[in-house]
Amino acid sequence: MSAHDQHGREIRAAAETLAPESVAFLQDLIRIPSFSGQEGAVIQAIRDRMTTLGYDEVQIDDFGNVRGRIGQGPRLLALDAHVDTVGVGDRHGWQVDPFAAHIAAGVVYGRGAADQKAGMAAAVYAGHLIKRLRLASNATVWVVGSVLEEDCDGLCWHYLLNERVLQPDLVILTEPTELHVYRGHRGRMEITLETRGVAAHGSAPERGRNAIYDMAAILAGIEALNDRLPHDAFLGPGSITVSEIRSTAPSLCAVADSCRIHLDRRLTDGETDTEALAQIEAIAATALVPRAQPLPQVVIDVPVFDRPSWRGLSYPMRQYFPAWCLTPDDPVVQLALETRETVLGGREAAGRWGFSTNGVATRGLHGIPTIGFGPGSERHAHAASDQCPLEHIGAAIAFYAAFADHFAQAGTHSR
Repeated sequence: MSAHDQHGREIRAAAETLAPESVAFLQDLIRIPSFSGQEGAVIQAIRDRMTTLGYDEVQIDDFGNVRGRIGQGPRLLALDAHVDTVGVGDRHGWQVDPFAAHIAAGVVYGRGAADQKAGMAAAVYAGHLIKRLRLASNATVWVVGSVLEEDCDGLCWHYLLNERVLQPDLVILTEPTELHVYRGHRGRMEITLETRGVAAHGSAPERGRNAIYDMAAILAGIEALNDRLPHDAFLGPGSITVSEIRSTAPSLCAVADSCRIHLDRRLTDGETDTEALAQIEAIAATALVPRAQPLPQVVIDVPVFDRPSWRGLSYPMRQYFPAWCLTPDDPVVQLALETRETVLGGREAAGRWGFSTNGVATRGLHGIPTIGFGPGSERHAHAASDQCPLEHIGAAIAFYAAFADHFAQAGTHSR
């Protein structure tokens, strides 16, 4: 065994001694509901734990993110975990109380267990381990608990980077990866489309123009578009789906004068917001042939998210989040794979997420090298089965600490 491998095994052993305390902390976090926009209590709990563990600096910024610093070297590494969760949904779908943090057969259950409070707990204790073992002496490590990710992924980091709160050289996203290294995912954008008709009495529909009928013609075109979107060998296909539809009319005895849909558009490598909007405009132009006067009106837009954070700060962001990925041979990817091999064993290729993460801002919008590694599985995110294996926690702590140490020594820069 090389000295490098031996060092990795020693870090893993030290991380396992912290795992029980980290699991207990994870349970504490699960027991605090932290729906998107309501993260204040869990942010305070994370700040308190970082302080107790001896972080060199702990702050909560104006947007409501918490961040703790270890070290003061020239190279800056950030470990990110969003601490907000989606709602619970139908409680009948849960076999356990979503906020009891129940443990059974080596697995902890509850809302946010996989997505992604396990990543937060492991990152917090990784910072503690880095300090205790005096690792990463040539680096500064920031552990970030970010907010509002579920409602607007990337917004928290768009704020941090735009306002120059943090300027990391590299970001590790602790979203669930089942302890594999990930190097990218598809982008996404939200699109709204509204058809505007003319109201008339329901007894004489020929006097108006029914916005719902106009929308029906457009919907058929959108469904067909999904089957011809481009496919990337690594990131997968572009996709589009209707996630919401609403209409208005003066009464239930009237022709609908408006119909509005919300589209979830997933963008594969090379697709842009301009291209995606042009596709929808073309469908609308083809679908809405003038059947009769008056002519239809169509309004297509990309909405702006401006809901305030739990601290009351609104930071408007257009809801376009580009696809991103690092190449397989990127030095950062290779360093992550080598680190995983030293602490967990086994060499493998880097993978990708199926969903979207804060990487749309760190890498997609701002070009900062970004990789993913986290406890838990993506398939349990947003599900009533939300869970994380306990054995993942110690392994994640070890990876984050070892990677920080290797990063501080390697002088690695992504292309």
